[in-house]
Amino acid sequence: MSRVDDIIEHLNLAAHPEGGYFKETYRSVEEIDSSQGKRSLLTNIYFLLKSDQKSAFHRLRSDEFWYFHEGSPLEVFIIFPNGQLKREVLGSDCLSEQKPQLLLPKGTWFAARCLNDKSYSLISCSVSPGFDFDDFELAERSALQKEYPEFTDIIYEFT
Repeated sequence: MSRVDDIIEHLNLAAHPEGGYFKETYRSVEEIDSSQGKRSLLTNIYFLLKSDQKSAFHRLRSDEFWYFHEGSPLEVFIIFPNGQLKREVLGSDCLSEQKPQLLLPKGTWFAARCLNDKSYSLISCSVSPGFDFDDFELAERSALQKEYPEFTDIIYEFT
């Protein structure tokens, strides 16, 4: 068994609809009233992406923070509602272009991939108000390309 398979087993990760693997590690008992209804104040997960996988374009109705733990730096593409495309790198080399944490604002489309071949990226994600699959939207390729035709190639790659 490889290191990445050992990590998936040890952390009890399961397949995620966007790609990769996840496990919820925290859901606050405290709830708040949000525009989506009652939600936990905060949720947290482990998320692991193998280098032969992609995290497909998706968006949430809540802000999400990603925190890098180990493995390959993660290349993240973010499409903002105003039409701006931003590329960020989540990783541990703070003196280069990499950031150890990254905010993905609610309503933005985002997707990711490992920068290194034959590797993986292990991160944690915090969502506030807390994550609910009712607030998760996986992008539909033709609709997203119609909305952002200038990003057709990157949308094709991550949908």
